[in-house]
Amino acid sequence: MPDLASRVAAVFAPDGPLAAADGAFCPRPGQVQMALAVAQTLREGGALVAEAATGVGKTFAYLAPVLLGGERALLSTATKTLQDQLYGRDLPRLIGALGLPVRTALLKGRSSYLCLYRLELARHEAPASATAARELARIERWAQATATGDLAELPELDERSPVIPLVTSTRDNCLGSECPRFRDCHVARARREALAADVVVINHHLFFADLAIRESGMAELLPAARAVVFDEAHQLNETGIQFLGRQLGHRQLQDFARDLLAAGLQHARGLQDWSALAGGLENALRDLRLAAGNPPSSPPGGNTRLRWNALAPEGVPEAGWLAALARLQAALESIAAACEAVQDAAADFPRLLARAQRLARLAAHFAQPATADAARWLEVGLYTLQLTESPLDIAQTVRERLLGIAPPDSSDSSDSPAPPEGLPPFAAVGEEDPFAPSAAPAAPRAWVFVSATLGDDAQLTWFTRPCGLEGAARILRVGSPFDYARQSVLYIPAPAAFPRPADAAHPAAVARLAGDAALRLGGRTLVLTTTLRALRGISQALAERFRGEGAPITVLAQGEYPKRVLMERFRAAGQSKAQGCVLVASASFWEGVDIPGRALQCVVIDKLPFPPPGDPLIEARCRRIEAAGGSAFAAISLPEAAVALKQGAGRLIRCETDTGALAICDTRLISMGYGKRLLAALPPMRRLADEAQLMQALDVLAVSEA
Repeated sequence: MPDLASRVAAVFAPDGPLAAADGAFCPRPGQVQMALAVAQTLREGGALVAEAATGVGKTFAYLAPVLLGGERALLSTATKTLQDQLYGRDLPRLIGALGLPVRTALLKGRSSYLCLYRLELARHEAPASATAARELARIERWAQATATGDLAELPELDERSPVIPLVTSTRDNCLGSECPRFRDCHVARARREALAADVVVINHHLFFADLAIRESGMAELLPAARAVVFDEAHQLNETGIQFLGRQLGHRQLQDFARDLLAAGLQHARGLQDWSALAGGLENALRDLRLAAGNPPSSPPGGNTRLRWNALAPEGVPEAGWLAALARLQAALESIAAACEAVQDAAADFPRLLARAQRLARLAAHFAQPATADAARWLEVGLYTLQLTESPLDIAQTVRERLLGIAPPDSSDSSDSPAPPEGLPPFAAVGEEDPFAPSAAPAAPRAWVFVSATLGDDAQLTWFTRPCGLEGAARILRVGSPFDYARQSVLYIPAPAAFPRPADAAHPAAVARLAGDAALRLGGRTLVLTTTLRALRGISQALAERFRGEGAPITVLAQGEYPKRVLMERFRAAGQSKAQGCVLVASASFWEGVDIPGRALQCVVIDKLPFPPPGDPLIEARCRRIEAAGGSAFAAISLPEAAVALKQGAGRLIRCETDTGALAICDTRLISMGYGKRLLAALPPMRRLADEAQLMQALDVLAVSEA
């Protein structure tokens, strides 16, 4: 029988199964190169870090060897949307082409599934608004027919809907096997299907949530998995630190107060003064918010992050802050005592007791100074606050928990940091830890980390260093098969021809350039901004211009509708000759946006995407680099900007037939010495000398698509 490498190579051959199943398939050397590297990693074990540029076909490049290898595998994606795409489209397509009897399963976190018990409780609560009442009624009708309980089956349900927390469970409020609806539980059914599957599709959030608390069911899956693939791995570090840190905020505490009151009145009315206990917690939370004050820099309707390097956040009076934390801890301890006294009354109370104790420990922890290897900050809104402490990266966790590499000073653990409050300590190698190397199969486990953007140097240190993979993984970089010099052009304005990024006139200049491009193309223009302020300014300027000119151009802005709706409207307008569209967006639209064909032919980036100034986590990382004698700008700021710039530029050319123009409206790419490093990170597009050449190129694009 041919070895795995030979069978993998045959999949991508001109006369192979992919070519037979898809008449549009064309062999790509880079795809084969990556697939063979994954096959080698599956055979030998260890870690592979693969940067596969847009167009390589990285999904099939790792799926083919995983499926042909015939061993159990976990596939993790960055978002639930990509998870659904992988499970619902890519996996079935390749399994069908290969004719393999493979069992697959989709597993998400609790918040993705309808909780039937919570839905029953929500029926007895007065909806917060008429909109909430309509959404709840829609969910109730759907609940009668769904087989999976996956809320993704309701595309009209806004992912930001306040109804979702009312009809989904959390680790805190789930009753587990004691739930009266456990027999029909959608989460339990999804876990059972995952345990019986050969290939399970998960997401990074679920993986790290389980790594931190070992309760979501993944702890049972990983020991039996021979291979773990992280797609869109560039998000791994930022996702991981969310779950390896500590958070205490108004949402947690308000939800707890609501659950406490509901359970108390339903199961133990008269045994405790539940209204007073819940009210005392809400009053303590309000006092803590008042102790934080109103930062003068807080944007209208937005949140402000405050540095927190001492006992109290920056600018917050220490005595009042610590007193408010003590009152919060006392309120939680009173609730814990009340729940302990009635814990035999219903299954809810042992859970509520554990939640109260954990929240009380968190309040006590945040009254103590932060450690040097963590960043701590306070996020304050008009009525809200969130206390956060985060590790600076996931390097130690990955090396010890996943790769089984002991720290150099493992013989002396006296200086080892304590585990986060409320989480079990990590077991030592060889103990009862399902993530420890001793629990792995006899053959070494294979770890594959894949993305289109993982750094701007040969060793991909932007990714490997914070993820603990530097010197511990094989590195592969595969270039794009696209002919960027033929398919695309790049325009960067000269310093004398365009306002500097810090100038007040810069947003208006970006809006003018994007508007001129949209007029020539009949829309089909995406504007990516680095700040929400720029997003608002540019979108307003464009809306006023096209409203005044009466041009058939619609301006869409992030925040007006859910991301899914914005993308659907933008794609539809791109296929219409009667109505064009400009989309102005920030944040998540820099990546994960796939609009091939004529719907998108111009991408305008307002500024270089350097990390935001004042971010406590970035500042803490910079301090660590500088304390070691390094340059924080060279080690953090430049690589961050290079990766984000590659992601933004990658929205333009999505297939071999795409054509388009990229405009980066930041003159620092030309005027500053570091501009060369950032330019080197971009695809090799044909450079234009001035704006006139850009407009000529857009005219050519418009004619070719007419």
